[in-house]
This record gives sequence, structure tokens and C-alpha cells, in this order.
Amino acid sequence: MKHQNKTNKKQRSFVNIEAGVFITVMIILAAVLAVSGALSYFIPQGSFLRDESGMIIAGTYQSGQISGIAIWRIITAPIRVFASEDAATIIVISIFLLVMSGVFNLLEKIGGIKVFIERLISKLGKNQRIVVCLTSLIFMLFGSLFGMFEELVTLLPIVIMMMISMNMDTMMGLGACLMSACFGFSAAMTNPFSVGLASQVAGQAISSGMWLRVIFFVITYGTVCAFLLIHLKKIKKSPESSLSYEIDIERRASMAQSTTESTVDEDKTFNSFLIFFGIQAVLLVLIATVRAISGLAIPLLAASFLICGIACSTAIGHKLGKVLRYILDGAVAMLPAVLIIAVASSAKLVMTESGILDTVMNYAINVLSGQNKYVAILLIYLLILFLQMFIGSASAKIILVMPVVLPIANVIGFSPSLVILAYCMADGFTDVILPTNPVLMVGLSMANVSYAKWVKWTWKLQVIIFIITVMILFFGVAIGY
Repeated sequence: MKHQNKTNKKQRSFVNIEAGVFITVMIILAAVLAVSGALSYFIPQGSFLRDESGMIIAGTYQSGQISGIAIWRIITAPIRVFASEDAATIIVISIFLLVMSGVFNLLEKIGGIKVFIERLISKLGKNQRIVVCLTSLIFMLFGSLFGMFEELVTLLPIVIMMMISMNMDTMMGLGACLMSACFGFSAAMTNPFSVGLASQVAGQAISSGMWLRVIFFVITYGTVCAFLLIHLKKIKKSPESSLSYEIDIERRASMAQSTTESTVDEDKTFNSFLIFFGIQAVLLVLIATVRAISGLAIPLLAASFLICGIACSTAIGHKLGKVLRYILDGAVAMLPAVLIIAVASSAKLVMTESGILDTVMNYAINVLSGQNKYVAILLIYLLILFLQMFIGSASAKIILVMPVVLPIANVIGFSPSLVILAYCMADGFTDVILPTNPVLMVGLSMANVSYAKWVKWTWKLQVIIFIITVMILFFGVAIGY
């Protein structure tokens, strides 16, 4: 999940949800919940017949009377949702987020990810093009496979220093780290926070439709590399053209005077976490290829991260008590996300109990069914993209949107795989252009780059990516993906 975190002044875990962001998201979701209840006083009840899988059967809608839901049912919905038909899914997702947050906090605290990335980068040599492309690939793969974005921003200062030491600039560091991690998260192949959770809600295997997601990842990676290499060529020809030129001069002077002190056994840490990420990679392949376990992707990934995280940490000399404390701290920091998920799920519960959910879906079906399929998928894409401006959490949007969009898409003739692909595209790329995203603002603050400079540097890439995503979705419609 895209969790929000950290301030500049005081170092703390990147898995914390910033209070201001939490309050903003809760206000938005509470407003959605309130509107969902208020609609029951204006929209008539109605219902579809459903098949054995729970999908609505087209043409079976029957309208009823208007009957407003009791206010107390709206207020208590975030609690009652844990006893609803969606309770099992909500509980599994909540536990998964708590476990993953705890393990990510552990990896950050003991320096596992930092050492792993540093060691890989150190083996790349001094070829600027190779370093840029491989660094971008590493960060994109972490985002696409493991759903890591905010956690990787902790490595931004390291990547910036590496780029500057190789006669590149701060913007290149931001692009190879912050932007690449975000774009990898969005071009998701097995990202458990988007593809994994959405597949769980859709009731399908995480491997379904993966071939097009892999193609999309390759296209996105190629686009990012081309963007960064064009920038590299530009600053090699004219260093002063860099938007961070003055900052880079100061950084080079500071780096020339600084020394580094490390208390981490880098060899042992690197080898341990090479095994850690290797096991996760193998598990992801098994989940994607073995249908018998694909439905257990979420609990298997959570258990694997937890067990391997503890084993690797204790193997490199950390005491079990400290390891468990780091995991607990990370899980506690993610508790607000459980409340976010509960409130997001409550909107569907209220609309279901008031009998208007099927009426709303019937209206949406009528609107979309009257459209060309290409227009319909574009409208679904734009709807999620609009929500992205207000709700950055991937899991919150999945719980809020997917239960409504998937049945509609099924009637129109879209597969869950196409809807999940559209969701991933809409959910992530704008995280590194919207000023409402705190991770972006934290990253820019760490790099000492203004938001205006960042937009000036990346807006064309965002336009190109948007065009590519629309073309991929249209291709999916054309081939019946």
C-alpha cells in the first residue's frame, strides 16, 4: 500500500502515516460514507439477480421504493463492516498491511535495504549509462514486484550522492530513485498492494493477465530510461543546464570534505538479504505459475516476509527482542490504515444495506453501456485517476472502487484483468506529480529541489506515460484481454 510518512527534521520510520494525511483521507472517506447514506433518501432501492460467483446478471434489474437508511447504521458501519460478508477480505488485507509494514520497518532500521542496494550499485562500475539504467531497473522492480515505494525513498540521499560522484546531478538521482520506484509501483506485475489486493477482491489469481502487465512494465521501463538518458546527454553537453546545477556544486564540495562511518556488517547483511529477496522472488514466481496456491498469495507473502525478515535479521546478529520490537513498531504505525480500510469499506456496506447499490450500478451500466467500449474503459480509468487526487492509499481505493466497478465492467464485457490494469495505471504515476502526495514532497525536500523545478522537469514524461497507458488499455479492449 502507498502509505504516507516522515518529516524532515526528525528521523523516523518511513512506514508511518502522517497525521495530516490521515486526517485528510478520513475526512474524504467520511464524506463519501455520509453521501452514501444520504443517497438512500433520494435513490430508490433495486436489485439484480446474481450468479454463483456473485456477479450481477445483465437485464435482471428490478426497481423498488425509496427507503432511507437509519443514521445510526451509517455511524456504526466502520465497526459493523467487520461482521459483513466482506469481513474476511477486509481482515486478511488489514493483517497483511500490518505485517508488511512491520517487516519494512525492520528492514529500514537494521539497514538491510540500504546495504543491499548500495552493494548492487557499487558493482555496476563507472559507466554512467549502465549505472542509470540498472539503478532505475532495480528501483522499478522493487516497486513492481514487491510494492515498495515510500520505503525506497529512504535511499534517495545515497542515490543522489552516487550520481553526483559520477558527474551527474541531483535530478538524475531523483529520477533513478523516486520516480523509478513510483513508476515501477504503477507498472505493477505482482505488486501485492495493488495487483495482489485487487485480485483478491476480484476473486482471481494474481497471475491472471500477467503477460500484458509484463509488457507494460517493459514499455514503461524503456520510456523512463530514454527520459533519463536524454537528460544525461543534455547535462554532459551543458552541465549548467541542469535544474539542480547550483545545488550540485555545493554538494560536491560538501562530499569532498565528508567521511563515512558505518557500524553495519555489510557483507553479512548483503548476503542475508540477497537470500531474503531471492526467496520472495521465488515465491512470487510460484504464486504466479502454480494455480493451487495463487489464491493464497496475500497470506503466503505476509508469512514469507515475516519469517524471512526475522530469520535474516537474527542471522546477522540482531537480538530477537529488538527485531520483534521493530516489527511491532512498524505494525503499530500502520494501524491507522486499518481504520482507513474500514471506513472505505463502509460506503459499500451502507449502500448495500439501504438497497441502492444495485440501483447505482444499474445507472452506471446504462451510462457505460451506451458508450463505445473504448470510451467506457477510458471513463473507468479517469474515474480512478480522479479519486487518486484525493485518496493516495492504494488499498483504500481498491476497497472503495473495485466492488462497484468490477460488476459493472463484467456486464460491459471487460475482464477483471483489464480493470485491475486500469486501476494500477491510474493509481500510481501521478504520485510523483501531485503536490498532495507527501512522499513526493518529502523526497523533494530531501533533495533540496523545488516542486516547480520538478514539474518543469517531469511534466512531459507524465503526458507521454498517460498516452501510453491509454493506448495499452485500448489494445486490451481490442484483443478482449
